Amino acid sequence: MNLAPVMPGPPRRFKRGVHPPHRKYTAADPIQRYVPKNEVLIPMAQHIGVACSPVVKPRQDVKIGDVVGDVDAFVAAPVHASINGKTGAGTVCLLPAGRRVPAIPIKPVDDVEPVPESFFEEYLRGSWDDAEPDQYDPEEICQRIRSAGLVGLGGATFPTYVKLKRNPERPVDTVLLNGAECEPYLTADHRLMVESPDAIIVGLQLAMRSSGAERGIICIENNKPDAIDSMRKAAAGRPGIEVAVCQSTYPMGGERQLIPAVLGRTVPSAPKGLPLDVGVVVVNVATAHSIARAVVRGQPLTHRVVCVTGHGVSRPGNWLVPIGTSFEDLIEACGGVTDEAVKVLAGGPMMGPAIPHLKVPVVKGTGGITVMADDETAHRREGPCIRCGRCIDYCPLYLSPTKIAHAVKHRDYELANEYDMNACCECGCCAYVCPAEIPLAQYIRAGKVRWRMIQTQRKNG
Repeated sequence: MNLAPVMPGPPRRFKRGVHPPHRKYTAADPIQRYVPKNEVLIPMAQHIGVACSPVVKPRQDVKIGDVVGDVDAFVAAPVHASINGKTGAGTVCLLPAGRRVPAIPIKPVDDVEPVPESFFEEYLRGSWDDAEPDQYDPEEICQRIRSAGLVGLGGATFPTYVKLKRNPERPVDTVLLNGAECEPYLTADHRLMVESPDAIIVGLQLAMRSSGAERGIICIENNKPDAIDSMRKAAAGRPGIEVAVCQSTYPMGGERQLIPAVLGRTVPSAPKGLPLDVGVVVVNVATAHSIARAVVRGQPLTHRVVCVTGHGVSRPGNWLVPIGTSFEDLIEACGGVTDEAVKVLAGGPMMGPAIPHLKVPVVKGTGGITVMADDETAHRREGPCIRCGRCIDYCPLYLSPTKIAHAVKHRDYELANEYDMNACCECGCCAYVCPAEIPLAQYIRAGKVRWRMIQTQRKNG
């Protein structure tokens, strides 16, 4: 394959997609330290794969980084204490995506600081001059990543060590570092690239070392000039690493859009086709940051940067947050909701699901909380499809959303599957452009859930 450098020129782009307003209100707001006052709730299932089982007992003292849940499975990731404190009795919590799973509460104790200020300073401003990625064996990198509980922090939450494990049958030549952050409103990745670029570069080098890739490309949309400058300075003099500027088109952050835009390679159709099939691994910038912390510093994934934004919150901002913090507590740290708030999304407005209450915990895949005011919310009333074909024209995966949704509405899941329903990435472009205001992405998402249930029932007889 062609490993020539990415040449300067116009921003990289893919075909189709949409251009919603950016509304990156918090792009210039530095990451703040969130100090937990209440208990955190650590869900046992924060990743794609087999859920963890608790390995702690009630009223057990734990420190930041202690394992509280694990499972002996290949596609899995352990979970760790995110604060210093004492565990409570096991309970059940609602995940942002709507599933109920077992969880372990951890309460702060009076005589111990839940998260020391030094943790915040080291997380964002610690020096990486002593890091030597080449000293680590690829297998050792994967083992440390697995032990640290790393998953994709862009939202997919696939265990990172599985993605980076070398496969002789599918060699990797390029790691794409995904800094597109194409979802409107959200700026967590943006601020991390501005404030902690050296850790991200070290994480990229470790990902390249682990996967066997010769080249690493940091992909950033052109609406983030300060992040582009920051990452270019950090990458200067690093062999095999460069920055590619991408057109700010939604959903540029999807790996099936990013790969053809930057490399000109087409990933085979989902769900079976993977970036590995074209010699590529895609890693989110926040994941790369956590890879560096896990491998070089031995620090598990206990915190992440979360963007709290929208007209419905009093003081939007970017926060370094212990995993397990409730949406309610984090929003309260932002001054609470305004009188105009009508909806809270786990994520951004294109893909983020609305949550039924604020007791939901921040999990590994939570990059943002969008509190929508009435003036930001479309009051839609679904009408009949007028067969205009706009959903087909704008779909970045060349699907027929209206046909899939129609089949789902009529409970013909076999037909929906024949229309490649499971290839849909649920980006929401179809619903965004639909003049009949049909929630096409919601129908498809519901259809995929129902199809999985049908398949499970068939498998179990």
